Amino acid sequence: MKLKRILYVEDEPDIQAVARVALELVGGFEIRVCSHGAEALQQVRDFAPDLVLLDVMMPGMDGPATLQRLRADPATAHIPVIFLTAKVQESEVALYQAMGALNVIAKPFDPMTLADQVRRIWSEAHG
Repeated sequence: MKLKRILYVEDEPDIQAVARVALELVGGFEIRVCSHGAEALQQVRDFAPDLVLLDVMMPGMDGPATLQRLRADPATAHIPVIFLTAKVQESEVALYQAMGALNVIAKPFDPMTLADQVRRIWSEAHG
């Protein structure tokens, strides 16, 4: 299965903009950006992403709570999730992976290599 469509959930508009350029223009992905977890849960079925990139720290429903909601719904439980966060201590990464995330990409990320990082994590998970 090829990675094409990414749902990106991030509450900071400047980070949204940089990630959109990094993933669409540099990476060639089709991106839909959501500003918070509740919006992501509303958009995920309609957009049918191959992958969800999920910020951890967001107002309202944070990333881990959003992931739990995705996993609880049979229609979205299978969609792989990668967290994008500044919280990348080993114990935090282990916790996110135990929750069901494929992996974690550290913020701040390099816009020129973000798409490659996403592809590498995807490839490791999908052989």
